[in-house]
Amino acid sequence: MKKLAFIFVTVFTLMVFAGTGYAGDMEILGIKFPGEKVVAGKTLKLNGVAYLKKLGFVKVYAGGFYLETPAKDAKEAIESEQVKCFHLQYLTKKATAKKLQEGIIELFEKNNSPELVKAHRADIEKFASWFDKDMAPGKTSITTYVPGKGLTLEYQGEVRGTIPGSEFAQMYFRYTFGEKADKNIKKGYLGL
Repeated sequence: MKKLAFIFVTVFTLMVFAGTGYAGDMEILGIKFPGEKVVAGKTLKLNGVAYLKKLGFVKVYAGGFYLETPAKDAKEAIESEQVKCFHLQYLTKKATAKKLQEGIIELFEKNNSPELVKAHRADIEKFASWFDKDMAPGKTSITTYVPGKGLTLEYQGEVRGTIPGSEFAQMYFRYTFGEKADKNIKKGYLGL
């Protein structure tokens, strides 16, 4: 009886903690994302993966979301003060730099209050301007938040700059995890 109870407790414990760990290596649309990544001296874990499709058939990108401490909660993904990183790999050449820039500005406006958008208009436009090359298959964008430093964009292999502070970074993460964000993308990155 004790042996049976021990087995039950062990299986139950493994089931409970299986959902709280990180995702490990994952693949989506043929793009592989490693389970861990070292960023700013911290080992981040792959929290989840997602992809964006437009017009129902154009595969735009596949992405991985990395955190120091994995999170299943959107608010925590937005507001937690930890190193966070989005790694996107593009899958199409159909998006021009101009379309990318317009889309980024639109997402900031859609997912943040008018007051925040107004207060950070110059930073939104600066961040969008860094996407100054057309999208191409195999090219990447890596956006990293480091507490005390800010949000840094590396686009197509080149570090474009950093917007300091946490408020702008939260605005950026809100367009993926906020109330108006794409539900499937949000679920994928949260590993749900």
